[in-house]
Amino acid sequence: MRSSDMRYLVGLSAICMTLGGAVAIAQQNQFPLAAPAGVDSKARETAPPGAVNQGPYDMNAWKYGSAFNPPAGTKIWNPVKIKMMQGGKVTGGTVRGAADPTTYCAMANAGYDFIWTEMQHAPTTWDNAVKAWTSCPRAKAVPGARVAYTDEKEIQQALDGGALVLVVPTVDTVAEAIQARDWAFFPPLGKRSLGGGAAFAPEMWGSVPGGYRNTINDNLVLVLMIETLEGLKNADEIAKVPGVTAIFAASSDLGNFSGYRQGDPDYERAINMVHDAAIKARVRLCGPLAWKDRPDFTCFQAGNEMAQIARGARAELGDLHNTQGKPEVGPFAAR
Repeated sequence: MRSSDMRYLVGLSAICMTLGGAVAIAQQNQFPLAAPAGVDSKARETAPPGAVNQGPYDMNAWKYGSAFNPPAGTKIWNPVKIKMMQGGKVTGGTVRGAADPTTYCAMANAGYDFIWTEMQHAPTTWDNAVKAWTSCPRAKAVPGARVAYTDEKEIQQALDGGALVLVVPTVDTVAEAIQARDWAFFPPLGKRSLGGGAAFAPEMWGSVPGGYRNTINDNLVLVLMIETLEGLKNADEIAKVPGVTAIFAASSDLGNFSGYRQGDPDYERAINMVHDAAIKARVRLCGPLAWKDRPDFTCFQAGNEMAQIARGARAELGDLHNTQGKPEVGPFAAR
């Protein structure tokens, strides 16, 4: 190799080293507390200067930071939570066919406190539900959902989509209640992942006072349904799980699982057990709208959009209701 070539390579190497050093310095300046490239920082054993959590890393002793605290003086902005805190009675109108935003928005502006979007017993997809919710985010009734079961994906799909009332069915054990709470709330109360979604958009809740991430834990309404004999057994402890706003005495399924109907002493005993659990835990007690005058019940599920259309038509038509002509022949002939 010629000496000139050697000098060129040496010079090029020096330039690369200089540039590499400059890049490393720039990176360190940009991330001053970052571990140096290729070096074990010993972060597991030693915290950086100024860290709140000093000493060896211990998740059980971790002191949660203040980055996501709501600003001082931030007020509750969910009208359902406000009404519940004031002791008022709240009602959710049920929507089964959320694929039609027009029908959803009509229900959401019909006078309910929240809309119970049915995801357990209806074929609605989360895509359809969120499209409906975002079609009228400032409707009188806030969006809510009954998810299919206690599940991280189900619950986070609902909340990332904008639900402010979360109803979780068939909660049988304290462990399930804790799971529902964990997926519903951000740390430190729960374990909800920060994944974005329609809820974070300015058109939904992204522009609320204090910011969505910092305030949603205080604004979310979490309702757990007691529906089975096992749920009855554990109702007292389920109701006491921190974060639970209300428990719901499932009128149909408590009959389904007990073998008794409303009015039967055994059925009424089951409902009263849910009542007692709510009273002892000082949480709200929910049931069907037919129980709006039952002692201590303060939140309710009302009928769905099909039932409301039928009731509305009956009220509007009065004595003209169901007075159709009766042909003797053809597809409309009496059968």
